[in-house]
Amino acid sequence: MRLSAQRLSALRISNRSGLVLVLVSAAGLAMFLWPLILSPAAGTSHNRDAPFIFALILPALLGVLLAELHGGTRIDTKALAMLGVLTAFGAVLRPLGAGVAGIETVFFLLILAGRVYGPGFGFVLGSTTMFASALLTGGIGPWLPFQMLAASWIGLGAGLLPRAKGRAEIALLAAYGVAAAYFFGFLLNMWFWPFTTGDEGQLSFVAGASVAENLHRFFVYTIATSTFGWDTGRAITNTLAIVLLGPTVLVVLRRSTRRAAFDAPVQFHELTHQR
Repeated sequence: MRLSAQRLSALRISNRSGLVLVLVSAAGLAMFLWPLILSPAAGTSHNRDAPFIFALILPALLGVLLAELHGGTRIDTKALAMLGVLTAFGAVLRPLGAGVAGIETVFFLLILAGRVYGPGFGFVLGSTTMFASALLTGGIGPWLPFQMLAASWIGLGAGLLPRAKGRAEIALLAAYGVAAAYFFGFLLNMWFWPFTTGDEGQLSFVAGASVAENLHRFFVYTIATSTFGWDTGRAITNTLAIVLLGPTVLVVLRRSTRRAAFDAPVQFHELTHQR
C-alpha cells in the first residue's frame, strides 16, 4: 500500500486515552454552553471558570502523553520531537496573520498534521500550539483555554477524516478547512457572547429565555458580526493555504513519518565478537 493512502498515526488514541478525551471534550463543551442552560447573573464572566478549563485540558494532555509513553508502543521520543517542532512552527505562524481581517495562518498546518499523524496527535497539537502562541505574543487571558479546546477539536477532526488521496484529499482538506474556520468562530463567539452583548435587541442574550430562543439570537449575532468578516477571512486563508501548500506539506510530513518509523518496535540484538 502506498504511504499516501495509509492512515498514519504518530499518537494513536488508545481506549483509555480516548475515554479521557471524550470526557474532557464533553466537559469543555459544557463550559462553552452552560450560559444557555444556567442563566448567568449580572456581572458574571468566564474569568471565573477559565481556570477550570485549564484544569481540565492540561491533565488530559499530560495523561494521554504519559499513558502512551508508559505503554511503550504508541508514542516515543520521535513523536514527541515532532510534536515540539510542529508546535513551534504553529506558534510562529499564528502571529503572522491573527488580528488582520480574520486571516489565520496556523490552522492549515494543524489540519495537515492532524491528517497525517492522527486524531490524538491533532488534539494535543491544537492545545500546545495555542498555548505556545499565547506565551510568544503575550495573549494569555480567560479566552486562551477556550481557544485551546477549539483548536484541539479541529486537529482531532482532521485526523478522523475519511481516506482519500491526490486531488480528492486536497479537496477534502480544503472543505474541512472552511468548516473548521466557521466552527472556531462559532465557539469563540459563544465564549463571550452571553456576557458582553447587552440586554436589548435581536442580537443580545436573554437571561431566562429558552435554549432555542437564545441559540437563534446567537446565530443572528454570529452572522451579523463575524461570519462575513473574521470567519470568512479565516476560511479563505485555510483554503488557499491547503490548496497551494497542502500537497508539499503532506509529502514532507509523510516522508518524516516514514523515516522516523513511528510505532516501529524497538529490537535489541546481541553483539557477537569476531576474531
